[in-house]
Amino acid sequence: MTIKLHCFGESGNSYKAALALELSGLEWEPVFVDFFNGETRTEEFRKLNPMGEAPVMEDGDIVLSQSGAIQDYVSSKSGRLGGRSAAERREILRWQFWDNHKLSSPAGMTRFLMNFLPEEKRPQEVIAFTQARLKSAYRVLDAALAGRAFLIGDSVTIADLSCCGYLYYPEPFGFDRKDWPNIDAWLTRISETPGWKHPYDLMPGSPADRA
Repeated sequence: MTIKLHCFGESGNSYKAALALELSGLEWEPVFVDFFNGETRTEEFRKLNPMGEAPVMEDGDIVLSQSGAIQDYVSSKSGRLGGRSAAERREILRWQFWDNHKLSSPAGMTRFLMNFLPEEKRPQEVIAFTQARLKSAYRVLDAALAGRAFLIGDSVTIADLSCCGYLYYPEPFGFDRKDWPNIDAWLTRISETPGWKHPYDLMPGSPADRA
């Protein structure tokens, strides 16, 4: 049975789930969510996910939302991208929780404010504040990757796929790879993994569609 992932290309959280599916070897297909025309606020979508967010995964009778939960399911089902011991699995969770709070949350908000709101509605003080928080997160991630190929062990795990989620997007939000050499090298290694795809190549929907 083909797994369905309700997603859209601009969504970094959707990308985390889609990339995990793509690298897992499981059979899956994207289902476009028309976020910018309000689909996630519709009654029909709320029946699928009462939280009103993408991504949402359907695998038969199993319906999951939240990218971390989807990644964990994909890793468990495929036997790939997970830790090799209980200690490594806890480390994966630690990085996923950190990413959700310290990196992806401010990255997603800052990118949205800077790129998807009309220019006159972009709150510059909020943007400056969240960019400062992001800079602290980049320092943590860059230091953790010093002398290491990946966050945990010697191969890609869902910890890496969580933390890289927003960092491949071209829209400006206060991240420049050249400023963070360890992150830069790590992103290159992930992108060299067989099966890797850029978010706009992996999922339907991009800013070009609305240009």
